[in-house]
Amino acid sequence: MYPVLFSVAGRPVGTHDVFVALAILVGLAVFLAETRRRRMWDERLIPVIVGLVVGGALGARAAEVLDALLQGGFGALAWAWQEGGRTILGGLTGAYVGALVGKRISGYPGRTGDLFAPAVAIGLAIGRVGCFLSEAPGRPTTLPWGITVDPAVAASIPECPGCVAGVPMHPSFLYEIAFCLAAFAVLLWLRDRLDGPGETFVLFVAAYAVFRFGVEFTRANPSDLWGLTRSQMFLLALSPLIAVRLWRAARRGVYARALSAVRIPSRGAA
Repeated sequence: MYPVLFSVAGRPVGTHDVFVALAILVGLAVFLAETRRRRMWDERLIPVIVGLVVGGALGARAAEVLDALLQGGFGALAWAWQEGGRTILGGLTGAYVGALVGKRISGYPGRTGDLFAPAVAIGLAIGRVGCFLSEAPGRPTTLPWGITVDPAVAASIPECPGCVAGVPMHPSFLYEIAFCLAAFAVLLWLRDRLDGPGETFVLFVAAYAVFRFGVEFTRANPSDLWGLTRSQMFLLALSPLIAVRLWRAARRGVYARALSAVRIPSRGAA
């Protein structure tokens, strides 16, 4: 585990921060490549990009700040903003809202989900490398690929009793990295096989929601209600909206070409 990647002028530079910056740069490059491929570049997209980045940063902090406010009052807000954790779900929500605000400001009329979906997937994969190297890996496990943390750095990883105890833990962030890389590849395959604008992003959000609900059982996040984490409760509340959205798109035949491309021929077919 490497919470600090290097130092500049005697000041430590966090591993997580470096990989978040790298994720933004690579995601932006993928976004620009996709706009060029689709011939959709428009200067009005600049405020949309800014809104997405700023909204994502604010949203990632929002859950931690709200929790600090409820538990410690206004005096804990400064600490939560500077030292608190970040949430991917909050970041995705904030990025979505920020992109909508950017589109309203610039007057961009089109759907941008198809442009952002591959960029978000690869960005999450890169960002989670920083999480894996600097945060609590996951819950204790007896599986052969469980990982332990060096005692010398265990104390520097917050909220990780398994780190201090030296027990094997799930490499939950590696699971997420693998999912996001696979999703990135699938999104590239799907992008010309869906008959509706913005649908690749909808499918990514739906797939990530299902995956994230399951992988939460391996993460170090504490359970709050019914044995579920806050992320899982948020996803449960969001799931009806996602299901209705997918159902409506399926009724319009948006996914028909993609499904026909993966359909396995019957034995009797020529």
